[in-house]
Amino acid sequence: MLLISTEGILRYDGKSFTNLTSKINSNGFWDVLEDRKGNLWLASVGAGVYYYDGRSFKNYTTKDGLAGNSVFKIYEDRAGIIWFGTGDGASRYDGKTFRSFKAYEEPPRIQPAPALGPKPFSNINTQWLINQSNNTTNAILQDKAGKYWFGTWQDLYVYDEKTYTSATKKYGETFKNIRSIIQDKKGNIWLAGGFGLWRYNGKSFTNFTRNYIEYVYEDSKGNIWTTSQSDNGDSWALSRYDGKSLSGKKPVATKIISAGGGLFGIFEARDGSIWLGASNGVYRYDGIKIENILKAKKHLWDNLIR
Repeated sequence: MLLISTEGILRYDGKSFTNLTSKINSNGFWDVLEDRKGNLWLASVGAGVYYYDGRSFKNYTTKDGLAGNSVFKIYEDRAGIIWFGTGDGASRYDGKTFRSFKAYEEPPRIQPAPALGPKPFSNINTQWLINQSNNTTNAILQDKAGKYWFGTWQDLYVYDEKTYTSATKKYGETFKNIRSIIQDKKGNIWLAGGFGLWRYNGKSFTNFTRNYIEYVYEDSKGNIWTTSQSDNGDSWALSRYDGKSLSGKKPVATKIISAGGGLFGIFEARDGSIWLGASNGVYRYDGIKIENILKAKKHLWDNLIR
């Protein structure tokens, strides 16, 4: 299992943690992807992307064609193409060259960050949060039909490899500061961010909560999990929406844990337990009890992946 902490990218083998990035000079990391070949891609704050083949690291930046050096999301599509969501748009890498995509073709418009989501971490370079462009891309998904969904700071866009479609213009819904996009087993698209939690069934959007949602995840049983922040920003919660109730008018939501600090990435292990990255460690939920297995030895604040 790989974990992102303020100390770098950590590998957990079930007994101990190994820091894979102790020799990399970076302000921090936002995301990590293990591709289908077993190689690692690391999204850094201000230093571009690092590629790790198990032996050595290679760094890609705007000099190599990457759209921006602050990278927030890494995604592998069905063809094995690697996509990067950056502060200046999205980039795709086919193994040889980068190609960049921007929903806004005009120069990026700089604006103050809206009062959405968690407060910046004190030990992370937060200039990206102060000067967000409308092309900042935090979430990427290729749906079952092959279309790409880009969650940007300003809006939600669907790209069919020819044109961009704005959700605001097409559906009249406003989505800002999109943090996470997934497609569930039934084909529904789930959106999470500063606007709350929404589901799109192919025809219309349904809202589940207006609270800030950092992460949305579907487990093997079809349950939807979220990490959310309260309206006043004082507390966070890990919640589970029962998969069997999602088709009804009153979905059953259960708050599993609440905390004063941040709750972020969610991951289901092979044994069915749910792992959670938090500001005071790493939690494991076995369906009955919650255990903090790290107890603030490391400050985990984003995705947990296999």
